[in-house]
Amino acid sequence: MEKVKKNFGFGLMRLPMDGDEVDIHQTTQMVDEFIEAGFNYFDTAHGYIGGKSELAAKAALTSRYSRDDYVLTNKLSSDFFEKEEDIRPLFETELKACGVDYFDFFLMHAQDKRKFEKYKAAGAYETSFKLKEEGKIRHVGISFHDSAATLEQILTEFPEIEAVQLQFNYVDVNDPTVDSMGCLNVCRKYKKPVIVMEPVKGGNLINLPDEAKKVFDSLGNSSYASYAIRYAAGMDGIFMTLSGMSNLTQLRDNLSFMKDFKPLNEAELSAVGRVQDIIADIDTIPCTACHYCTPGCPSQIHIPGIFSLLNKERIFKDAGIKGEYFGYMTQKGHRASDCIQCGQCEEACPQHIEIRSHLEKAAEYFGE
Repeated sequence: MEKVKKNFGFGLMRLPMDGDEVDIHQTTQMVDEFIEAGFNYFDTAHGYIGGKSELAAKAALTSRYSRDDYVLTNKLSSDFFEKEEDIRPLFETELKACGVDYFDFFLMHAQDKRKFEKYKAAGAYETSFKLKEEGKIRHVGISFHDSAATLEQILTEFPEIEAVQLQFNYVDVNDPTVDSMGCLNVCRKYKKPVIVMEPVKGGNLINLPDEAKKVFDSLGNSSYASYAIRYAAGMDGIFMTLSGMSNLTQLRDNLSFMKDFKPLNEAELSAVGRVQDIIADIDTIPCTACHYCTPGCPSQIHIPGIFSLLNKERIFKDAGIKGEYFGYMTQKGHRASDCIQCGQCEEACPQHIEIRSHLEKAAEYFGE
């Protein structure tokens, strides 16, 4: 972990797009400005942007900078292996796609109680530890979406784990289904450094209700993202906070307050508390638009997009939502009412959302 320069990382999950392809020109500009500002931690995964994230990392980062200039994290995702014999070929594919000879961090991806059993049965942890011995991984860790009890089980069974990536933000910290604070406390107990994902909750903590915006606006001119990211980064035990930045504007805003990082002061923490109360009073779907639910959907329903529209309507009471839905979601026929209730989406969802029930409500709301 000695190569890591600062406590802020670039998540390569929501890169700028040019149609269906990653905008490599803008991504390259973002990488350059990120490194010029003194940061060097980048995070990708084999399934991000349909496999295009790794290729973008190669084009914008690894083919242009010395290997000592950056820290690169990748992951072993359960969607891409079934047995132990699949893991090494997949790992080599990831190395090649990223254009590197080793990963600084390699994480067992999206661990929960069910997936943990699959990883164990396939010897995924042991294979990763062996790859570390061979010099192809510097640090082995996990990314995690489940209860504190399950996290403690994993860290007990595999004490060799060196880091834990957790979903942590000022909304989920009070959500018992996410158990962010409980998981953070387990990491503290086992002295595992924490990498934060979703500090802005998939952008939800930027698109705040007006009442919440007024609370932050009363403090000054800082962005809404700044309060969310600094809240997470300022917690004890946090080693790295990731942001999935989608354009240069977002990158420059994030750099402006993370370059000389300062935790939230008392007034800012008080404001966050008031915003937590405001959001808690609104009934929304806790979707972070990770898209884990969509690849296996037999009806190819754009679940995160539908949930985003529903949440937007619930928070902002946007009268144009129905028109936006029928203008975008139904152009390929992938409507909420196309759901066949197979349940694969709920098995894949790291937020444990009752997706089928919400799709039924969406179909009713949108008048299908």
